[in-house]
Amino acid sequence: MVNIVGSADGTPIAFDKSGAGDPLILVSGALGVRADEASLAGLLASDFTVFPYDRRGRGDSGDAAQYSVEREIDDLAAIITAAGGSACAYGSSSGANLTLQAAHRGLAITKLAAWEPNFLVDDSRPPLPADYVAHLRGLVSSDRRADAVEYFMTQAVGLPAEFVAPMRSAPMWPGMEAVAHTLAYDGTVVGQSMSGKPLSGEWSAIGVPVLILDGGQTAWLTAGADAIAGVIPHAQRSTLPDQPHNVAPEAIAPALRKFFAR
Repeated sequence: MVNIVGSADGTPIAFDKSGAGDPLILVSGALGVRADEASLAGLLASDFTVFPYDRRGRGDSGDAAQYSVEREIDDLAAIITAAGGSACAYGSSSGANLTLQAAHRGLAITKLAAWEPNFLVDDSRPPLPADYVAHLRGLVSSDRRADAVEYFMTQAVGLPAEFVAPMRSAPMWPGMEAVAHTLAYDGTVVGQSMSGKPLSGEWSAIGVPVLILDGGQTAWLTAGADAIAGVIPHAQRSTLPDQPHNVAPEAIAPALRKFFAR
């Protein structure tokens, strides 16, 4: 049975709860739903009470007519409340950006781990187009959801168009189309973090222990991980060699267990 908690604006947010121990919230990245976190949750449930949740607009969670990052942070705050009032948090990709912003706002996150947050701090790849979010919204409003997913894959992920075209017939594609409208949400979350400019000092306000992880396979993600770890006062930095952006649960679970158990 799905668990539901109301966010500050009344939007229902769906979550799962399993395991025993201190609460640990899992925050997925673009196109992710809580079911995608089941394997990782299972690996961590022996040590923590794990809370994967559907970010707004996805899975069993509701949505609102207007999107803002602040409302997404309110959603995470509602999950923290459901978890007992404070919790550790793990975010991946744009979910890591969201979790870092939540910690910056002062949510009751006791420790934070971030897998390959989206920070482009150099010219190793093109920044997101200036109209990236607007273009995604236009595609979705025109019922071109598949085109929105392809636009994300080419412009944000950086895959060549000839690699993406065959993916349209893959079993996973309908699920991605179903949440294509939330790609603009993630584009808003990463915002200026994908501009190619150095990070500002605002991130130094995060005062909780942070672990920044990457897989060492993508130069701009590694540079971004180094940069954000360098400006957060209590940050640790770790690389899980040869792990792709879609990190294997069995590879990251030991690192999370070690960090959050300290």
